Amino acid sequence: MHFLQSKTVRVRLAGAAIAMILLTAAYYPTQSIPVMTSAANAFLSSLTADQRTRVTFNLEDEERLNWFYTPVPRKGLPLREMTAGQRQLAMALLSAGLGQRGFIKATTIMSIDDILAVMEQGKGPRRDPDGYFFSIFGRPSETGEWGYRVDGHHVSQNFTIVDGKVIGAPSFFGSNPAEVREGPRKGLRVLAREEDLARELVKALTPDQRKIAVVDAKAPTDILTTNSRQAALKGQPSGLEVSRMNAGQREKLQNLVDEYCNNMPEQLAAARQDQIKKAANNLWFAWEGGIERGDPHYYRIQSPTFLVEYDDTQDNANHIHSVWRDFNGDFGRDLLKEHYQASHQTSGSR
Repeated sequence: MHFLQSKTVRVRLAGAAIAMILLTAAYYPTQSIPVMTSAANAFLSSLTADQRTRVTFNLEDEERLNWFYTPVPRKGLPLREMTAGQRQLAMALLSAGLGQRGFIKATTIMSIDDILAVMEQGKGPRRDPDGYFFSIFGRPSETGEWGYRVDGHHVSQNFTIVDGKVIGAPSFFGSNPAEVREGPRKGLRVLAREEDLARELVKALTPDQRKIAVVDAKAPTDILTTNSRQAALKGQPSGLEVSRMNAGQREKLQNLVDEYCNNMPEQLAAARQDQIKKAANNLWFAWEGGIERGDPHYYRIQSPTFLVEYDDTQDNANHIHSVWRDFNGDFGRDLLKEHYQASHQTSGSR
Protein backbone atom coordinates (compact mmCIF):
# COMPACT_ATOMS: atom_id res chain seq x y z
CA MET A 1 0.00 0.00 0.00
CA HIS A 2 2.81 2.34 0.95
CA PHE A 3 4.60 1.44 -2.27
CA LEU A 4 1.51 2.21 -4.36
CA GLN A 5 1.11 5.56 -2.62
CA SER A 6 4.77 6.38 -3.21
CA LYS A 7 4.48 5.37 -6.84
CA THR A 8 1.38 7.54 -7.22
CA VAL A 9 3.20 10.49 -5.68
CA ARG A 10 6.17 9.95 -8.02
CA VAL A 11 3.87 9.83 -11.05
CA ARG A 12 2.15 13.01 -9.94
CA LEU A 13 5.46 14.75 -9.36
CA ALA A 14 6.74 13.61 -12.75
CA GLY A 15 3.54 14.85 -14.36
CA ALA A 16 3.88 18.18 -12.59
CA ALA A 17 7.49 18.46 -13.72
CA ILE A 18 6.56 17.76 -17.34
CA ALA A 19 3.72 20.28 -17.11
CA MET A 20 6.14 22.87 -15.74
CA ILE A 21 8.60 22.20 -18.58
CA LEU A 22 5.84 22.57 -21.16
CA LEU A 23 4.54 25.71 -19.50
CA THR A 24 8.04 27.20 -19.44
CA ALA A 25 8.56 26.25 -23.08
CA ALA A 26 5.29 27.92 -24.02
CA TYR A 27 6.51 31.23 -22.61
CA TYR A 28 10.13 30.97 -23.75
CA PRO A 29 10.58 33.16 -26.84
CA THR A 30 11.09 31.20 -30.06
CA GLN A 31 14.54 31.92 -31.50
CA SER A 32 14.02 33.56 -34.89
CA ILE A 33 17.42 33.10 -36.50
CA PRO A 34 17.33 29.28 -36.96
CA VAL A 35 13.84 29.61 -38.46
CA MET A 36 14.93 32.42 -40.79
CA THR A 37 18.08 30.57 -41.82
CA SER A 38 16.35 27.30 -42.66
CA ALA A 39 13.55 29.14 -44.51
CA ALA A 40 16.06 31.17 -46.54
CA ASN A 41 18.13 28.13 -47.50
CA ALA A 42 15.04 26.13 -48.43
CA PHE A 43 13.87 28.98 -50.65
CA LEU A 44 17.29 29.37 -52.29
CA SER A 45 17.63 25.66 -52.99
CA SER A 46 14.29 25.70 -54.85
CA LEU A 47 15.46 28.34 -57.36
CA THR A 48 16.99 27.90 -60.80
CA ALA A 49 20.47 29.30 -61.40
CA ASP A 50 19.02 32.36 -63.14
CA GLN A 51 16.52 33.01 -60.37
CA ARG A 52 19.19 32.66 -57.71
CA THR A 53 21.32 35.26 -59.50
CA ARG A 54 18.42 37.71 -59.31
CA VAL A 55 17.68 36.96 -55.66
CA THR A 56 21.17 37.03 -54.13
CA PHE A 57 23.39 40.02 -53.41
CA ASN A 58 26.48 40.62 -51.32
CA LEU A 59 25.74 41.89 -47.83
CA GLU A 60 27.80 45.03 -48.61
CA ASP A 61 25.82 45.75 -51.79
CA GLU A 62 24.23 49.21 -51.78
CA GLU A 63 21.01 47.58 -52.96
CA ARG A 64 20.42 46.32 -49.41
CA LEU A 65 19.67 49.88 -48.28
CA ASN A 66 17.05 50.46 -50.97
CA TRP A 67 13.47 50.05 -49.83
CA PHE A 68 10.22 51.36 -51.21
CA TYR A 69 6.53 51.27 -50.40
CA THR A 70 5.31 52.70 -53.70
CA PRO A 71 4.87 50.92 -57.07
CA VAL A 72 8.36 51.41 -58.55
CA PRO A 73 10.78 49.08 -60.40
CA ARG A 74 12.52 46.76 -57.94
CA LYS A 75 15.33 44.24 -57.88
CA GLY A 76 14.93 40.71 -56.61
CA LEU A 77 12.51 37.98 -57.68
CA PRO A 78 8.76 38.68 -57.63
CA LEU A 79 6.13 36.15 -56.61
CA ARG A 80 4.62 36.28 -60.10
CA GLU A 81 7.80 34.72 -61.56
CA MET A 82 7.93 31.81 -59.13
CA THR A 83 6.48 28.33 -59.38
CA ALA A 84 3.77 27.35 -56.92
CA GLY A 85 6.30 25.54 -54.74
CA GLN A 86 8.75 28.43 -54.81
CA ARG A 87 5.99 30.85 -53.83
CA GLN A 88 5.14 28.77 -50.79
CA LEU A 89 8.78 28.75 -49.69
CA ALA A 90 9.04 32.50 -50.30
CA MET A 91 6.00 33.13 -48.11
CA ALA A 92 7.50 30.86 -45.47
CA LEU A 93 10.56 33.13 -45.49
CA LEU A 94 8.34 36.18 -45.00
CA SER A 95 6.52 34.37 -42.19
CA ALA A 96 9.85 33.59 -40.48
CA GLY A 97 10.46 37.31 -40.01
CA LEU A 98 6.99 38.23 -38.76
CA GLY A 99 4.68 37.27 -35.96
CA GLN A 100 1.29 35.79 -36.76
CA ARG A 101 -0.33 39.23 -36.58
CA GLY A 102 2.28 40.81 -38.87
CA PHE A 103 2.10 37.97 -41.39
CA ILE A 104 -1.69 38.26 -41.59
CA LYS A 105 -1.36 42.01 -42.17
CA ALA A 106 1.29 41.56 -44.86
CA THR A 107 -0.62 38.94 -46.83
CA THR A 108 -3.90 40.84 -46.53
CA ILE A 109 -2.20 44.02 -47.75
CA MET A 110 -0.89 42.07 -50.74
CA SER A 111 -4.38 40.81 -51.50
CA ILE A 112 -6.04 44.23 -51.59
CA ASP A 113 -3.95 45.28 -54.59
CA ASP A 114 -6.72 43.51 -56.51
CA ILE A 115 -9.29 45.84 -54.90
CA LEU A 116 -7.18 48.89 -55.71
CA ALA A 117 -6.87 47.77 -59.34
CA VAL A 118 -10.67 47.69 -59.61
CA MET A 119 -11.03 51.07 -57.89
CA GLU A 120 -8.52 52.73 -60.23
CA GLN A 121 -9.94 51.00 -63.33
CA GLY A 122 -6.49 50.67 -64.85
CA LYS A 123 -5.76 54.40 -64.63
CA GLY A 124 -2.95 54.10 -62.09
CA PRO A 125 0.24 52.04 -61.97
CA ARG A 126 0.00 48.28 -62.27
CA ARG A 127 -1.50 46.76 -59.11
CA ASP A 128 -0.47 43.17 -58.62
CA PRO A 129 -0.84 40.94 -55.53
CA ASP A 130 2.10 38.96 -56.92
CA GLY A 131 4.31 42.02 -57.37
CA TYR A 132 6.29 41.47 -54.16
CA PHE A 133 10.04 40.95 -54.52
CA PHE A 134 12.34 38.73 -52.46
CA SER A 135 16.06 39.39 -52.04
CA ILE A 136 18.75 37.76 -49.89
CA PHE A 137 21.98 39.53 -48.94
CA GLY A 138 24.96 37.42 -47.96
CA ARG A 139 24.95 33.73 -47.14
CA PRO A 140 22.23 32.57 -44.73
CA SER A 141 23.61 30.96 -41.59
CA GLU A 142 22.81 30.97 -37.90
CA THR A 143 26.16 32.48 -36.90
CA GLY A 144 27.15 34.62 -39.89
CA GLU A 145 26.18 38.02 -41.26
CA TRP A 146 23.37 38.19 -43.79
CA GLY A 147 19.94 39.65 -44.40
CA TYR A 148 16.83 39.53 -46.52
CA ARG A 149 14.13 41.83 -47.81
CA VAL A 150 10.51 41.42 -48.88
CA ASP A 151 9.48 44.55 -50.73
CA GLY A 152 6.44 45.64 -52.71
CA HIS A 153 3.52 48.06 -52.72
CA HIS A 154 2.77 48.85 -49.05
CA VAL A 155 4.89 46.03 -47.63
CA SER A 156 8.60 46.42 -46.98
CA GLN A 157 10.21 44.16 -44.39
CA ASN A 158 13.98 44.27 -43.91
CA PHE A 159 15.91 41.82 -41.73
CA THR A 160 19.60 41.71 -40.81
CA ILE A 161 21.26 38.85 -38.90
CA VAL A 162 24.69 39.37 -37.30
CA ASP A 163 26.48 36.98 -34.93
CA GLY A 164 23.30 35.40 -33.60
CA LYS A 165 21.39 38.70 -33.28
CA VAL A 166 18.63 39.99 -35.54
CA ILE A 167 17.07 43.35 -36.35
CA GLY A 168 13.80 43.79 -38.27
CA ALA A 169 13.86 47.41 -39.45
CA PRO A 170 12.79 49.34 -41.41
CA SER A 171 9.43 47.59 -41.09
CA PHE A 172 6.66 49.13 -43.20
CA PHE A 173 2.97 48.30 -43.55
CA GLY A 174 0.51 50.38 -45.58
CA SER A 175 -3.03 50.03 -46.80
CA ASN A 176 -4.88 51.54 -49.76
CA PRO A 177 -7.75 51.60 -49.23
CA ALA A 178 -7.44 51.87 -45.45
CA GLU A 179 -11.08 50.78 -45.34
CA VAL A 180 -12.76 48.86 -48.14
CA ARG A 181 -16.03 50.71 -48.63
CA GLU A 182 -17.81 48.62 -51.25
CA GLY A 183 -17.85 45.18 -52.76
CA PRO A 184 -17.69 41.71 -51.16
CA ARG A 185 -14.88 42.75 -48.75
CA LYS A 186 -16.64 45.88 -47.57
CA GLY A 187 -15.59 46.88 -44.05
CA LEU A 188 -12.07 45.37 -44.22
CA ARG A 189 -9.54 47.52 -42.32
CA VAL A 190 -6.11 45.88 -42.34
CA LEU A 191 -4.48 48.46 -40.05
CA ALA A 192 -7.51 49.27 -37.93
CA ARG A 193 -5.73 48.94 -34.59
CA GLU A 194 -2.88 51.25 -35.60
CA GLU A 195 -5.53 53.90 -36.25
CA ASP A 196 -8.06 53.21 -33.51
CA LEU A 197 -5.64 52.77 -30.60
CA ALA A 198 -3.91 56.05 -31.42
CA ARG A 199 -7.20 57.91 -31.64
CA GLU A 200 -8.24 56.46 -28.29
CA LEU A 201 -5.04 57.87 -26.80
CA VAL A 202 -5.32 61.38 -28.25
CA LYS A 203 -8.99 61.60 -27.21
CA ALA A 204 -8.09 60.47 -23.68
CA LEU A 205 -5.80 63.48 -23.23
CA THR A 206 -6.97 66.52 -21.29
CA PRO A 207 -7.39 69.79 -23.23
CA ASP A 208 -4.07 71.07 -21.85
CA GLN A 209 -2.28 67.84 -22.75
CA ARG A 210 -3.78 67.87 -26.22
CA LYS A 211 -2.43 71.36 -26.84
CA ILE A 212 1.05 69.89 -26.37
CA ALA A 213 0.48 66.60 -28.18
CA VAL A 214 -1.17 68.07 -31.30
CA VAL A 215 1.82 69.81 -32.83
CA ASP A 216 0.09 70.85 -36.07
CA ALA A 217 -3.55 71.28 -37.04
CA LYS A 218 -2.74 69.99 -40.54
CA ALA A 219 -1.30 66.53 -41.12
CA PRO A 220 1.61 65.98 -43.54
CA THR A 221 0.99 64.18 -46.80
CA ASP A 222 3.25 61.25 -45.86
CA ILE A 223 5.39 59.88 -43.05
CA LEU A 224 8.23 62.37 -42.56
CA THR A 225 11.12 59.92 -42.93
CA THR A 226 9.60 58.43 -46.12
CA ASN A 227 11.91 55.68 -47.45
CA SER A 228 15.16 57.34 -46.36
CA ARG A 229 18.09 55.01 -45.81
CA GLN A 230 18.60 56.38 -42.30
CA ALA A 231 15.77 57.69 -40.16
CA ALA A 232 16.19 61.29 -39.02
CA LEU A 233 13.85 64.06 -37.85
CA LYS A 234 14.73 67.73 -37.66
CA GLY A 235 15.03 69.36 -34.25
CA GLN A 236 14.23 68.02 -30.82
CA PRO A 237 11.43 65.52 -30.15
CA SER A 238 8.05 67.22 -30.01
CA GLY A 239 4.67 66.30 -28.60
CA LEU A 240 3.63 65.07 -25.17
CA GLU A 241 6.19 63.30 -23.01
CA VAL A 242 5.03 60.09 -21.40
CA SER A 243 5.99 61.54 -17.99
CA ARG A 244 3.07 63.98 -18.35
CA MET A 245 0.54 61.18 -18.87
CA ASN A 246 -1.52 59.53 -16.17
CA ALA A 247 -1.66 55.77 -15.68
CA GLY A 248 -4.65 55.28 -17.99
CA GLN A 249 -3.08 57.29 -20.78
CA ARG A 250 0.22 55.43 -20.40
CA GLU A 251 -1.66 52.17 -20.74
CA LYS A 252 -3.24 53.37 -23.98
CA LEU A 253 0.19 54.37 -25.30
CA GLN A 254 1.54 50.94 -24.34
CA ASN A 255 -1.36 49.26 -26.16
CA LEU A 256 -0.45 51.25 -29.26
CA VAL A 257 3.27 50.41 -29.24
CA ASP A 258 2.38 46.78 -28.45
CA GLU A 259 0.60 46.66 -31.79
CA TYR A 260 3.85 47.53 -33.57
CA CYS A 261 5.89 45.16 -31.43
CA ASN A 262 3.54 42.25 -31.99
CA ASN A 263 3.90 42.47 -35.76
CA MET A 264 7.20 40.67 -35.18
CA PRO A 265 8.03 37.17 -33.92
CA GLU A 266 8.65 36.72 -30.19
CA GLN A 267 12.38 37.40 -30.19
CA LEU A 268 12.11 40.62 -32.20
CA ALA A 269 8.99 41.74 -30.33
CA ALA A 270 10.83 41.28 -27.03
CA ALA A 271 13.75 43.37 -28.32
CA ARG A 272 11.35 46.18 -29.24
CA GLN A 273 9.72 46.00 -25.82
CA ASP A 274 13.17 46.25 -24.28
CA GLN A 275 13.76 49.47 -26.24
CA ILE A 276 10.49 50.86 -24.90
CA LYS A 277 11.39 49.89 -21.35
CA LYS A 278 14.83 51.49 -21.62
CA ALA A 279 13.32 54.70 -23.03
CA ALA A 280 11.26 55.02 -19.80
CA ASN A 281 10.04 58.64 -19.65
CA ASN A 282 12.21 59.61 -22.62
CA LEU A 283 9.30 58.95 -24.96
CA TRP A 284 7.08 61.39 -26.89
CA PHE A 285 3.69 61.10 -28.59
CA ALA A 286 2.85 63.68 -31.27
CA TRP A 287 -0.30 64.07 -33.36
CA GLU A 288 -1.06 66.20 -36.41
CA GLY A 289 -4.40 66.82 -38.11
CA GLY A 290 -7.94 66.18 -36.92
CA ILE A 291 -8.86 63.71 -34.19
CA GLU A 292 -12.21 62.50 -35.53
CA ARG A 293 -12.46 59.43 -37.70
CA GLY A 294 -12.27 60.43 -41.35
CA ASP A 295 -10.08 63.46 -40.65
CA PRO A 296 -6.64 63.45 -42.28
CA HIS A 297 -4.24 62.65 -39.46
CA TYR A 298 -0.70 61.66 -38.54
CA TYR A 299 1.11 60.56 -35.40
CA ARG A 300 4.54 59.50 -34.25
CA ILE A 301 6.04 57.86 -31.18
CA GLN A 302 9.65 58.83 -30.68
CA SER A 303 12.44 57.76 -28.34
CA PRO A 304 16.22 58.19 -28.59
CA THR A 305 16.53 54.78 -30.26
CA PHE A 306 13.34 54.10 -32.23
CA LEU A 307 10.58 55.87 -34.15
CA VAL A 308 7.04 54.89 -35.07
CA GLU A 309 5.35 56.94 -37.78
CA TYR A 310 1.82 56.69 -39.19
CA ASP A 311 -0.24 58.81 -41.55
CA ASP A 312 -3.68 58.59 -43.12
CA THR A 313 -4.07 61.62 -45.35
CA GLN A 314 -4.03 60.59 -49.01
CA ASP A 315 -7.10 59.59 -51.04
CA ASN A 316 -9.48 61.47 -48.76
CA ALA A 317 -7.86 60.07 -45.64
CA ASN A 318 -8.35 56.46 -46.71
CA HIS A 319 -4.73 55.49 -47.36
CA ILE A 320 -2.41 54.49 -44.49
CA HIS A 321 1.36 54.36 -44.19
CA SER A 322 2.98 53.05 -40.99
CA VAL A 323 6.57 52.24 -40.11
CA TRP A 324 8.87 51.19 -37.26
CA ARG A 325 12.43 52.49 -37.59
CA ASP A 326 15.57 52.31 -35.45
CA PHE A 327 17.63 55.48 -35.57
CA ASN A 328 20.96 53.64 -35.37
CA GLY A 329 19.81 50.09 -35.95
CA ASP A 330 18.04 50.18 -39.34
CA PHE A 331 19.54 47.52 -41.62
CA GLY A 332 21.52 46.22 -38.62
CA ARG A 333 23.93 49.17 -38.67
CA ASP A 334 24.67 49.00 -34.94
CA LEU A 335 25.06 45.21 -35.01
CA LEU A 336 27.42 45.35 -37.98
CA LYS A 337 29.40 48.15 -36.37
CA GLU A 338 29.88 46.03 -33.23
CA HIS A 339 30.83 43.04 -35.37
CA TYR A 340 33.44 44.89 -37.42
CA GLN A 341 34.90 46.54 -34.31
CA ALA A 342 35.19 43.15 -32.60
CA SER A 343 36.72 41.59 -35.72
CA HIS A 344 39.23 44.42 -35.99
CA GLN A 345 40.24 44.10 -32.34
CA THR A 346 40.61 40.34 -32.70
CA SER A 347 42.72 40.72 -35.83
CA GLY A 348 44.85 43.39 -34.20
CA SER A 349 45.58 41.22 -31.18
CA ARG A 350 47.18 38.48 -33.25
